[in-house]
Amino acid sequence: MTHRPSLAEPAFPDDDGLVDPALAAAFGDDTRVLSVLGQVRVFVPVVAMLGDHPAGGDKNADMAAVLMTGAAGRQALVAFSSVATMSAWNAEARPVPVWGRQAARAALDEDASAVLLDLASPTFTVVETADVEHLAAAHRLVTTRAGPPCVT
Repeated sequence: MTHRPSLAEPAFPDDDGLVDPALAAAFGDDTRVLSVLGQVRVFVPVVAMLGDHPAGGDKNADMAAVLMTGAAGRQALVAFSSVATMSAWNAEARPVPVWGRQAARAALDEDASAVLLDLASPTFTVVETADVEHLAAAHRLVTTRAGPPCVT
């Protein structure tokens, strides 16, 4: 009998909401952050968006991931390394735990060209378009003795 995950089974059953130690150790070095981001859990904030409501009817609310639009019109998906960092940014946002590579895929699915990790915090990191694409494709950034980091 093959066991398949169901919606009732959380992807991160023992998650404490803290920053992953590998990601915490990488902060301050963007190359190291990129090398671990695809393999660690991050939180994508989901917020309520007031929807349309018929005259005299109940209000509707939709839940949506947060996208930021820059001055040049580029969009970016917002993600956080911990529940605490996300709560400091917006206490009403709900944390959705996902792998870093899944956050990158979600950004691309939403036509976003970047991921903003830990917005408004000291560990703020911008993951740009090419790196988002590599993360979404589950590529890993590795350092070799031959030279600078390369994507595998």
